[in-house]
Amino acid sequence: MTTAIGIDLGGTNIKGVLLNAKGDLIHQVARATEPGRTRNNGEEQYWKQTVSQMILELKSKSANPVNAIGLAAPGLPNENNSAIRVMPGRLDGLENLIWTDYLDEKAVWVLNDAHAALIAEARFGIGQGIKNIVMLTWGTGVGGGVLINGELYQGNYQMAGHLGHMILDVYNEDPGIVGMPGTLENAIGDATVSKRSFGRIQSTHELVKAYRQGDSFATYIWLNTVRQLALGLCSLCNLLSPELIILGGGVTKAGDALYKPLADFIDVYEWKNTGKKTPIKQAGYGEMAGAVGAAGFAFDKVALVS
Repeated sequence: MTTAIGIDLGGTNIKGVLLNAKGDLIHQVARATEPGRTRNNGEEQYWKQTVSQMILELKSKSANPVNAIGLAAPGLPNENNSAIRVMPGRLDGLENLIWTDYLDEKAVWVLNDAHAALIAEARFGIGQGIKNIVMLTWGTGVGGGVLINGELYQGNYQMAGHLGHMILDVYNEDPGIVGMPGTLENAIGDATVSKRSFGRIQSTHELVKAYRQGDSFATYIWLNTVRQLALGLCSLCNLLSPELIILGGGVTKAGDALYKPLADFIDVYEWKNTGKKTPIKQAGYGEMAGAVGAAGFAFDKVALVS
């Protein structure tokens, strides 16, 4: 039976899965990243060895040879998906590390972590059988990915799908992390809740809780957040006309507090002249989505080159 390993290398945790081509999870494992810790008298980052050991552990759990290995990480991969080309400020040593060489494997396929979450849903989750999907990941920041005709669209320099960097407000001069003003990420990301609430609320979790309790100020901040999300999603529908929008990430687990007002705002703003309505669904995969998607991406790559 065909099996693959998927690794999700994050700044806090490293997660790994062993799964078959149907998406059945055979084994999973997680370890702390510990980005500041080194081995070999400081010559090698601890997390590199953790990835290596995790792959050996996952291989030991497979009754068959592992056919593919994928690795998801923050940042932009290079043209042939062998390394993360750009990831400033986090995980020193990650940029331009060729994982195939480091791990002494035949091939290790590398992709952006939000893209991996999309692959997990498209290949094994709620997006199975759907060819055109937009996925938005919403947590500390806002990321995402785009599936076109059944394939992940990475674009020139692998920069496509960074949905949080679209502009909603051209008059807001507060730059996002890529220097663009008035971005969707700044408008709704968890990292900006304190600023958007004048320091009164520190997290989206706290914001939603206060909204549910009927706090007037929290209600204003939260509904304005959801409205801006709706405008972003409707803009993406006008641009890409997807068959499905998937929302992933911690904030999207807010239940009716999110999905009811979102549906109301979408009903106001969505382009209706064709009579279509784009379904919006919450991602089915949780914290292992990146690792599952990395394995799925590797399955697809191996099939292309074999």
